[in-house]
Amino acid sequence: MISRDLTFVLGGARSGKSVHAEQLAGQSALPVTYIATARVTGDAEFTARIAHHRARRPAQWRLLEADVDLAGAISRADAPGHCTLIDCLTLWLANLLCPADGDGLPPDQYRARTEELGAALGNARGKVIVVSNEIGLGVVPLGAATRLYVDELGRLNQRVAALSTQATMMVAGLPLTLKTAGGA
Repeated sequence: MISRDLTFVLGGARSGKSVHAEQLAGQSALPVTYIATARVTGDAEFTARIAHHRARRPAQWRLLEADVDLAGAISRADAPGHCTLIDCLTLWLANLLCPADGDGLPPDQYRARTEELGAALGNARGKVIVVSNEIGLGVVPLGAATRLYVDELGRLNQRVAALSTQATMMVAGLPLTLKTAGGA
């Protein structure tokens, strides 16, 4: 019997996944910690995206930033009677594989980070909501680095979906139930 409360929300860019996850967190009536995985860069458009997300969050939500050590952030935030919202796995994996400031981690190191993440999610005692992009619905991308990223995100999404008690795919702002607490 699964005792955890892990909701996985995924979808494409601008599908409504973050808003949906934020609504779920708010509806939980629990104290919320929002774990942001984005790295603030000199990119003005990306900085505006981050500001938009910040402005939308309730002021009473606690914020943790975890661009690389996501498992550690989950461990710090997790508690019974608490909700942790992670937004998002897509940016977290990009931080590991293709950071703007240099080379990504070698395969054994980023895979170790994903193992740590799986363990943290599997051991969580509170409610956890995880957001990720579904980017593998198109053609096989050109370039080895891009293929590696798409493949690794697909594997990571599968792992989180398997751990989840509930999973939702967002399409055009509409939630499509993939998995419910009672089954697959």
